[in-house]
Amino acid sequence: METLIYEKLDGKRVKCHICRHFCLIKDGKRGICGVRENKGGRLMSLVYPKVISTSVDPIEKKPIFHLKPGSCSYSIATVGCNFKCAFCQNSNIAQMPSDYDGLIQGRDFFPEAIVKEAIKTGCDSISYTYTEPTVFFELALETARLAKNQGLLNIFVTNGYMSTRALEMVSPYLDAANVDLKAFNDRFYQTYCKARLEPVKENIKKMKDMGILVEITTLLIPGLNDNDDEICAMADYIANDLGQETPWHISRFHPCYNMMDRPATPVLALEKAYEAGKAAGLRYVYIGNVSGQSSENTYCHSCNELLVKRYAYQIESFLQKQGKCPQCDTTAYGIY
Repeated sequence: METLIYEKLDGKRVKCHICRHFCLIKDGKRGICGVRENKGGRLMSLVYPKVISTSVDPIEKKPIFHLKPGSCSYSIATVGCNFKCAFCQNSNIAQMPSDYDGLIQGRDFFPEAIVKEAIKTGCDSISYTYTEPTVFFELALETARLAKNQGLLNIFVTNGYMSTRALEMVSPYLDAANVDLKAFNDRFYQTYCKARLEPVKENIKKMKDMGILVEITTLLIPGLNDNDDEICAMADYIANDLGQETPWHISRFHPCYNMMDRPATPVLALEKAYEAGKAAGLRYVYIGNVSGQSSENTYCHSCNELLVKRYAYQIESFLQKQGKCPQCDTTAYGIY
């Protein structure tokens, strides 16, 4: 289908306005994402409605810890991504077009059918995940509208690089987002993701201002983004610019894709980052990809009562109605 947000230029060139790359695309060429092609001066999405992956996931897998803990989320993705992360954890689908000479795979799965399947499988939400939802924006937007009308919640798991216009278009239907804050220096973004940091920060702030529930994830990579000063600066930014209630997931790196030269993140490094988050005043800090740690649990920020106990994807919630603490009646941040 024709891309929703783009500008026609002279000589059959177009400028895409879906994400912050704002790709200038000549006739017959594609943008950075590999899934938007200029065909005779019209910018076309090559992935509507070609879904490559579907799954019924625990909401905690996103990871989203503050939206209906223990519920299931119907998860969908198409191929493609507007980042080129050397450490991509879903490279087989996210980087398919760039790694396999423009290859687009997937089955036709229209929004109406997606919503019906989400309801049929007992899910409370739909997650646009695995790859970057901005690259299949038209499919995500149409699905989110229908899902909202059926009482389902909508979640973006995103790198946060969408354009302001795209974010404004989807925001009325978007309940929550987990945004990857991959590092807190622009050089890392340029070198390892082929993107920039500032647009991500701007979009996270916009999401918070729009009333979208935002959780942040940082994949901690040894020797690249785990500098103590950078971690403390990131924690301060989340606490002061986004709010102390903003959950921060610090996730363990495992060697993958084009970054096989580094070891898995030491647990000690994850624990240091966790302490930096707490020292900055963050109420909800979590360590991910390491099972069995108490840092997977949610505690009341007022009295430290255990609110949600987690072991991997096994959940035991002690929250009272509307997310209240059973001990002191303080309301936890989230959608319950």
